[in-house]
Amino acid sequence: MEAEIREIVNRETSAWDSQNVERLLSIFHPDFVWVWPATSNDHDPMTWEMVLGKFNHHRWADFYQRFFEAHTLIHNKRVIRKVEISAEGDAAFAVVDIDTFWKNKAGINVHWFGRVCKGYAKTGDEWKITMHTGVLQY
Repeated sequence: MEAEIREIVNRETSAWDSQNVERLLSIFHPDFVWVWPATSNDHDPMTWEMVLGKFNHHRWADFYQRFFEAHTLIHNKRVIRKVEISAEGDAAFAVVDIDTFWKNKAGINVHWFGRVCKGYAKTGDEWKITMHTGVLQY
């Protein structure tokens, strides 16, 4: 099961690398909600933001397509630090350190740097991401 979690983390990474919207969206559970901290130093969720709402394939595809069209990926370095599977084999999480650097068409840098925790649930015969912390520096 650990190999399956590593595969989904790596599939997500390859989706960012190739800017493949459909590959990226393939990992999300239909009930996924992503809350983002304002900055990587905002550990207090009182400052976090709801940017996309609950997963919606069409809305999220449009959002990420526009993001990819407006940004050039400079580098995307990700290291899986920990994978833990529940005793029941139906839930897991991965801790991943990321260093992803984009430059938008206006020349503004967008740098995602820090640590994230990605939560997964086994749905049928596949894993889907159900939660994801924003990028935080510890």
